[in-house]
Amino acid sequence: MYNTSSVHADEFICHDEILETLEEAARESRNPARVQEILEKAALCKGLTHREAAILMDCEDPALEERLFRLAGAIKQKFYGNRIVLFAPLYLSNYCVNGCVYCPYHARNHSIPRKKLSQAEIEEEVRALIRIGHKRLAVEAGEDPVHNPLEYILDSIRTIYSVNEGGNSIRRVNVNIAATDVESYRKLRAAGIGTYILFQETYNKEQYKKLHPTGPKSNYEWHTEAMDRAQEGGCDDVGIGVLFGLAGYRYELVGLLMHAEHLEARFGVGPHTISMPRICPADDISLGDFPDALPDSIFRKLVAVLRIAVPYTGMIISTRESARMREQLLHCGISQISGGSRTSVGGYTSEERHNETAQFDVSDTRPLDDVVRWLLENDHIPSFCTACYREGRTGDRFMSLCKSGKISLCCTPNALMTLKEYLVDYASPATREVGERLIQKCLADVPEGKVRDICARHLTEIENGAHDFRF
Repeated sequence: MYNTSSVHADEFICHDEILETLEEAARESRNPARVQEILEKAALCKGLTHREAAILMDCEDPALEERLFRLAGAIKQKFYGNRIVLFAPLYLSNYCVNGCVYCPYHARNHSIPRKKLSQAEIEEEVRALIRIGHKRLAVEAGEDPVHNPLEYILDSIRTIYSVNEGGNSIRRVNVNIAATDVESYRKLRAAGIGTYILFQETYNKEQYKKLHPTGPKSNYEWHTEAMDRAQEGGCDDVGIGVLFGLAGYRYELVGLLMHAEHLEARFGVGPHTISMPRICPADDISLGDFPDALPDSIFRKLVAVLRIAVPYTGMIISTRESARMREQLLHCGISQISGGSRTSVGGYTSEERHNETAQFDVSDTRPLDDVVRWLLENDHIPSFCTACYREGRTGDRFMSLCKSGKISLCCTPNALMTLKEYLVDYASPATREVGERLIQKCLADVPEGKVRDICARHLTEIENGAHDFRF
């Protein structure tokens, strides 16, 4: 049972503690013995405190940095193996009343066309996504109580789950919408959402106020405390993140980890995922306005440090990043990626809408089949699995399995079966050829016994047209 007492943002994202942490990191990162001590602790795969992670982030010793990257890769392999979960964003509406200066959907932008999908249009978008092979979506919508009320989001979720295209359907709907109240989170949970996602954008309170001058999102406390209300409303899988480049990356790293520590302490389970977006160009947004924008080298190190600090937490990278950068990040911590994405309202069924209403520029523009083949050719297992969510393995139940190392007994067979579905139903001949080889190779690595036998039988049944087997 979690602590039911009220919570205030300044209690768990403490500015003075962050500053003290950064001062300590600047000093201790120059002490090789201290850095080695932290790396040895990290190798136990139990995670690190925000203070320890900050020291690793500041360490500039090349040999110790190389050890850090190797350890991040090993930890990622231990908990996630070669599996990479795939998803796509689905933008419902770009109406928004907020004034966020880094987002082209801000209320004062009169150059971007405003669009809200009807339920019929949502159905067509979902059909288009299913036809390319997606099973997991992340619903996105601007904050606008008139155009995008909660009932619209709930109706949209029902529509998404109702669509059947050629015997296939969307099996998990994650939701990335504005902070709301406990009762609304209860309704979202009852609608069958997977993970509730909300990016903090920045944990630096003063910078937050400058970046959010108007609208309900300008309330730092309401926004920062949202994950507590979501947990209270029954959403036990929550996803956090910042938009790197809005403020200093060291401050954001510590803030992210303090937030994760708070959720773990209060609810017995930290965030299900941490997303890693970077500020990038968009309709009326220029990188020149953001002096804290990150170079690739720092961004890669951030991913590695976070993987070491929160080994059980899924880490997400989107098509904001280039194919080259995404490949590097897969080896040092990322476990989920989007593929074949459109960051626009109605973009999956209309090229014109995609060009007019994109929230940000996509760097990795490859179709989903190309992304799947690229993963396969690099010995990753593209996974469309949604089994844990549908089997009730969420929140602390999922984390207990993950921390014990037993989750892989479910994850690898489920990944292989969903990959097989993709190969049979959607893949190009070239993708299917390399995919079938990888499935046989990976199946041989599943320990002999009941799980391997059942998985092998289900793979044969999927080849013959069956769907939706899961452990």
